[in-house]
Amino acid sequence: MKYYLSVLAGAMSYGILSTIVVLAYGQGYQLGEVVGTQLIVGFILSWMLALYTKFRAKRRSGNHNHGTSESVSKMFTRLTWKQRLILMAAGTPTVITGLVYYQSLRYIPASLAIILLFQFTWISVLIQAISKRQRPNKIMFLTLIILFGGTLLAAGFLEQGLSEFSGLGIALGLMAAVSYSLFVLFSGKAVPSAHPAFRSAWMVTGGLILLCILFPPTFLFTGLLWSQLLVFGALLGFFGAFIPPVLFAIGVPHIGGDMAGILGAIELPIAVLLSSIVLHEHVSSLQWMGVVIVLIGVALPELYKMRQRRSQSTPSYS
Repeated sequence: MKYYLSVLAGAMSYGILSTIVVLAYGQGYQLGEVVGTQLIVGFILSWMLALYTKFRAKRRSGNHNHGTSESVSKMFTRLTWKQRLILMAAGTPTVITGLVYYQSLRYIPASLAIILLFQFTWISVLIQAISKRQRPNKIMFLTLIILFGGTLLAAGFLEQGLSEFSGLGIALGLMAAVSYSLFVLFSGKAVPSAHPAFRSAWMVTGGLILLCILFPPTFLFTGLLWSQLLVFGALLGFFGAFIPPVLFAIGVPHIGGDMAGILGAIELPIAVLLSSIVLHEHVSSLQWMGVVIVLIGVALPELYKMRQRRSQSTPSYS
């Protein structure tokens, strides 16, 4: 049970971010300042965890036999610079996702922004289908129809009409979904042999370098960092760049990627609920119905794959 709760808590942490960003904008902070402090805090916490993990493993191996020491050295095999560069490159889509997603919050409600971000589910399927030149199966077509219908309801398009919303904000939200899809596809393939703590640390490092190029961190030298900006950055870094990777690394190996994908969808209702309570955004009963439909659409292909595996593993008797 603790592994299921670990993945749930990690996904819920992601759901908090949009509300914190909107509150930071309300205090007058800019996009580069918000994302910059988030990544700096995430960078520090990620490397502290990576180094502590290595120190703890070496300390344990020192108290045990030679075989344990060898297994620890294999686990923390020194990465080549080529591997580090691959991991840093794999971390850059998260920064692009954060930038366009957080920017969309300036133009559209947080409840709509998270729904648009969740379109990464079908965008990932589309990208894989194009890259592999394979046509999606029937269950995927059904999933796309469910997600499309749920999105129309959850976003409020059917109630208010598309013209009521900012076209730029919707475009940014969909761009965030595309970028997140690329991150999901590339991150799992980037140096899978590396220890999860160091994979995460190097990916955050790559993201921070890209951000410093796009938005030079002038707030570090103007004293702005030591204002309320540090509080927002610490919250975003903790709940966005640190806690989810750690909790996912604990839970996912034990419950499997399929179940993690289903539990990870809790991010959507948490974000919508917080935007309603904290930011006082109006979310109608019809929109909540759309959220539920989107969650069903996210879970459907994973449940279908789990059912197929179960039926294949069950012996048949004649």
